Amino acid sequence: MEQAVRTVVFADLTGSTGLFESAGNVAATQIVTRCTHALGRHLACAGGRIVKYLGDGVLVLFDDPIAAVQAGSRLQDVLEELASAELRRGPIGVKTGIALGPIVEHDGDCYGDAVNVAARLSDRAQNGEMLIGEAVFASLPDGLRVACHSLDRISIKGKAEPMRVWRVDFARTAETTLTTLLGFHELVEDIGPVRRVDLDCLDQHLELHADDPPLIIGRGDGAGFAIEDPRVSRRHARLEWTAGQCVLTDFSSNGSWVRFAGTSAAVILRRDSCTLYGVGEIGLGANPDDFTAPTLAFRVIDEA
Repeated sequence: MEQAVRTVVFADLTGSTGLFESAGNVAATQIVTRCTHALGRHLACAGGRIVKYLGDGVLVLFDDPIAAVQAGSRLQDVLEELASAELRRGPIGVKTGIALGPIVEHDGDCYGDAVNVAARLSDRAQNGEMLIGEAVFASLPDGLRVACHSLDRISIKGKAEPMRVWRVDFARTAETTLTTLLGFHELVEDIGPVRRVDLDCLDQHLELHADDPPLIIGRGDGAGFAIEDPRVSRRHARLEWTAGQCVLTDFSSNGSWVRFAGTSAAVILRRDSCTLYGVGEIGLGANPDDFTAPTLAFRVIDEA
């Protein structure tokens, strides 16, 4: 067996016990499953690889600790976006632990000290909190470190010595801190960063800025970005900036595929949402591996 350094993310739901009491076993199981899979999809869209679901939680591996922390910053938002009559039956939240270190993957699971630490950090976190270990903190740029509050050394079950832990404070009031947490590392005092996403398809080019209204991608004159292909629905997908993130939501019959640069597998969206970052491509109604697929190239940009 070979070891590899990975960033381990444990995300656990809070409030699920009370939900089973108030909503009943069948309804609560459906809600919990929907929530955990929404968290998993979000983390996968951000570059993570789902190892397994754990009842009311999910275990995900990242190659990039920065991407893991940034994705973790939106997990509570992901749950809030699932606002429905069913989810309002009980207060569902999420607590997260992230650790970095060598692990061994075997038979669909993963093992190692970093896995154990991430699980313990998740256990120690409160609702809405994300705790990170020292190796994760050390890998962050200065712009993200300013949002981390040191808890000094705390005892973690299974560790012989107390370990240094940081809580990532997403609610800190400094505007530059919030801007950084959303993935924009330039600190600007007077003027906030310009956020936009560039879209290209054949001879079409469009820029969607953060203050623009949502863009409908689809077939026909009613679409803001029209793609004439029978696999594309008339209202295939919506692209919008929300809470500082560029989000693609699929409404189509045939689905959408999102593939980020540097990854081989595409994320499949079927009436789901995905946060776009960096550079990649979107297949509308077909996998972009199909050379006939109507495909959009995207680039998410932040500029001072």
